[in-house]
Amino acid sequence: MFAIEELDRYVENGLSAINFRLEPKELYEPIEYMISIGGKRLRPELCLLTYNLFSDKIEKTVLFPALALEIFHGFTLIHDDIMDQAELRRGQQTVYRKWDNNIAILSGDVMSIKAYELLANCPGEVLPQVLALFSRTAAQVCEGQQYDMNFETIPYITMKDYISMISLKTAVLIACSAKMGALIAGADEKVSQALYDFGYSLGIAFQIQDDLFDTFGQGNVFGKKIGGDILNNKKTWLLVESYKAADNSQRMQLDEIMEMPMERGEEKIGRMKQMYCTLGIKEGAEKAIMGYYNQAMEIVGKMDFTPAQMEQLKRFADKLIKRIK
Repeated sequence: MFAIEELDRYVENGLSAINFRLEPKELYEPIEYMISIGGKRLRPELCLLTYNLFSDKIEKTVLFPALALEIFHGFTLIHDDIMDQAELRRGQQTVYRKWDNNIAILSGDVMSIKAYELLANCPGEVLPQVLALFSRTAAQVCEGQQYDMNFETIPYITMKDYISMISLKTAVLIACSAKMGALIAGADEKVSQALYDFGYSLGIAFQIQDDLFDTFGQGNVFGKKIGGDILNNKKTWLLVESYKAADNSQRMQLDEIMEMPMERGEEKIGRMKQMYCTLGIKEGAEKAIMGYYNQAMEIVGKMDFTPAQMEQLKRFADKLIKRIK
């Protein structure tokens, strides 16, 4: 099996080989820019990794579909940044800030179309399954983003609501990546579904960790302005758990902080962080992350994977959970 670092090189070289130097340049330059500013590339990496559990050859029949996952993810980020009015992505200006909203929307649309073009390179015998999986996932991601925006105007949501939202917005695409690699490699449905469930649990852990980084991370490392979720009244794991853990007096303080205007942004972020510390939310989030990590490993642990296959899956899970941004 390939080392994870080798799979990363396949992904980076593959992305570099895609020609986006086309006309009109206003449409394609933002796409090239979005890809060039980097990213974790965990979705294409996971697709290649699960494929590599069953096959030692990385060919275009799996590489191109893996790249499709990254291109599609880039599309969702461009559009998300517009909706969230985010200024930074991976430490660089977001596409809509560097160009404008209209260009960002169109460039994102082209990325979505390009993803399907790349996906069509998978083996013909599994193409219907892969297309169905990807299309269903693409719609679910959009559903999750809509719920995320809906929740901004709702005073309170339950933890069940939150998990449902991030499952759609984040977890299903990671799960899709894991299952897609297995399907292309010819794995049976039981094994492919177990890998989907593995990715799904890791995806929930990943999003909770992202919520944590948005408040307690370092801006120069995380690549975004710290506290953006607080400013936008995002219903993160931290906020939802805070309302659950707070007493009546603390809930009133949380309500007051939530109602603070953007002009008092730094004060709002500082007060909310202090509430999180008072309520032990950071430690609670870390515990939840490890709970979903353990759940992911238990899922694949019940399958007949070899020790080498299990070790490869564990390496990926560890990389995901032990990241610093």
